[in-house]
Amino acid sequence: MSETPEVRPPVVTPARVIIGLCLVAPFVAMLWVGSYAKTDPAFIGIPFFYWYQMLWVLISTALTMLAYRLWQRDQRARKGANGGAAK
Repeated sequence: MSETPEVRPPVVTPARVIIGLCLVAPFVAMLWVGSYAKTDPAFIGIPFFYWYQMLWVLISTALTMLAYRLWQRDQRARKGANGGAAK
């Protein structure tokens, strides 16, 4: 009874590390209040405190979309590596 053990892809991959960084970056940026708790430089009359946070809304959206696309690609690669077999 010499069964070959099932070879599973590693759980932590470079793509998953990038996904994690994309999802954590907005939290770190917003929780580090000392970096943006000021009024200058103003942008079209809007204090830095406000436009910096609104800029992170756009950045967060882009990073979340990137993380989702990377996750989809990672899942397709894993499914292909398993021969399309469901876990």
